[in-house]
Amino acid sequence: MMPTTWVTRTAAVCAVAVTTVLFAGAASAATGTVNTDSAPLTVRASASTSAKAVGTVKDGGKIVIDCQTTGTSVKGKYGTSNIWDHVPAKGGYVADSYVNTGSDGLVAPECGAKSSGTCSASGIHNSRTCAQAVTWAKNHITKTNNSNYYGMCDHIVGLAYGRSASGHYDAISHWKSTPSKYKHSGKGIPAGGLAFFSGGSHGHVAISVGDGKLISNDIHGRGTYTYTTISEIQSKWGDKYLGWTNPWF
Repeated sequence: MMPTTWVTRTAAVCAVAVTTVLFAGAASAATGTVNTDSAPLTVRASASTSAKAVGTVKDGGKIVIDCQTTGTSVKGKYGTSNIWDHVPAKGGYVADSYVNTGSDGLVAPECGAKSSGTCSASGIHNSRTCAQAVTWAKNHITKTNNSNYYGMCDHIVGLAYGRSASGHYDAISHWKSTPSKYKHSGKGIPAGGLAFFSGGSHGHVAISVGDGKLISNDIHGRGTYTYTTISEIQSKWGDKYLGWTNPWF
């Protein structure tokens, strides 16, 4: 982790207002260096300061991080963060605020969110496949304000699938009207699947790119379109994850 960056988002169509930590896009397994100034860093059984200690990593020690999650906020050498790094060699989690990963945010997939199931756009009258929709989303990532993206989460997932509009008033109405055969539980969303959340009056939706990663508007500032995770959306906006769907519009 690097020094914490803060952004604010006002309420709009897709979620509620909150001040929060900026996350970067998650990649595959990553590495980091522990920095405590002297004392060993405690490895815990879960992402909580009250969880059982299962080991330690010495100051200056190198670790491999296979996934990350959110838990208790910890003030450390790199600011205050609720990100925890899973260290498979130690069988537990360490507070990311004491680990230099070279990034302000997530550098590994979300724990417990490896893709499962299959995304299919066939037979649902989409002009793009799931893979093509993911490519569109990646090609439109922006960390600057695009006024066409602000509050337009459901519209954007429609654009990803080659539609001029999603055909729904908002994300929550989209979720409610989607036939049950296209709905799935669990966080292992395949690339191209649509992740739905309740929150505010309109809910929220984002597209999965696999390995626990989503691309969402507004999560890192008004009108942005960036990588995120289910955990980040829940912890930052207080939204509840409802499940994922194939691209039914």
